[in-house]
Amino acid sequence: MTDRLKEIAGRFAIEGKVGTVRPLGQGFINDTYFVVLEGESEPRYILQRKNHLVFPDVPAMMDNIDRVTRHIKARVSDPLRETLTVIPVSDGKLCLQDDEGNWWAMCLFIKDSSSFDQASTPELARQGGLGLGSFHRLVSDFDEPLTEVIKGFHNMRWRFVQWDAALARDAAGRVSSLSEEISWIESRRERVMDLWKLVEDGTLPSRVTHNDTKISNFLFDSHDGSLLCAIDLDTLMRSTVLNDVGDALRSYTNTGAEDDRDLSRVSMSREMYDAYMSGYLSVMEPYLIEAEKRYLPYSGCLITFEQVLRFLMDYIDGDVYYKTSAPDHNLVRTRAQYQLLKSMEQQLAVPCL
Repeated sequence: MTDRLKEIAGRFAIEGKVGTVRPLGQGFINDTYFVVLEGESEPRYILQRKNHLVFPDVPAMMDNIDRVTRHIKARVSDPLRETLTVIPVSDGKLCLQDDEGNWWAMCLFIKDSSSFDQASTPELARQGGLGLGSFHRLVSDFDEPLTEVIKGFHNMRWRFVQWDAALARDAAGRVSSLSEEISWIESRRERVMDLWKLVEDGTLPSRVTHNDTKISNFLFDSHDGSLLCAIDLDTLMRSTVLNDVGDALRSYTNTGAEDDRDLSRVSMSREMYDAYMSGYLSVMEPYLIEAEKRYLPYSGCLITFEQVLRFLMDYIDGDVYYKTSAPDHNLVRTRAQYQLLKSMEQQLAVPCL
């Protein structure tokens, strides 16, 4: 496999001959590798096998990434460190497909950078908010269309279509035992859709969104700790900034685990919430319209509700989407996320979604 990886890496427009290719991390979606050139000891590039089952149109995804990162490069002082740099294939294409049907892409490795697996302190939460705010600011004037790389991602109308279909087919025969949990979804359906209609009619504008805003997707300078850039841009699409902020708040503020069986440990940390929003708004507040500012407090509730729905829907379907470690794992996730949702609603004094 090593020789095969070297052959694939060598087909890109790199500055030298491939020396070694070694794994980087254990990604849940893509397979990622360091590429080191002959005569060098440090990696120069990052090679990825893109999961075409998750991203069915990899060339369109790479086109999204290339155009957005080029837009950012024109607006920052250090273009090679303050955004990703896509390395094309030798023929000029942005990705290549091997003879087994796998898709590969490459970007420049950003040296002297570091990341965090989780936001463990309010200061890290603030830095995460600063990271997303900085990304949103840099793309606030990007007015080109982007391909929807995952159909219906964070689209609540589409999620309810999927939900209704899951209830109707009852694939695992579990619906009859879930009356309470199903009521959580149905009692909020109208209010969630009222909020989503504001996205559909443009009251909440469509912007470039990252759609995977955990802190590990932001790089920081290894020397002074300053923010560098957003990474893992595969899910770049257009939507409301509420999706990005809400996705971050769901992960940053939870005092328990996403699948915590002990619901007494699960709540929203108001300290982490305030820190994150402080970082985000310190950059983005001048760029947001009044409707976005008004509805930002709903963002965490919206995305956490969506996750309640998705976990419960997968449980009803027989656990076909998320990896599970126990027969009731998705149900445990559902209940833990619902506990977080209730805590958000109570502490933020927003109407129940």
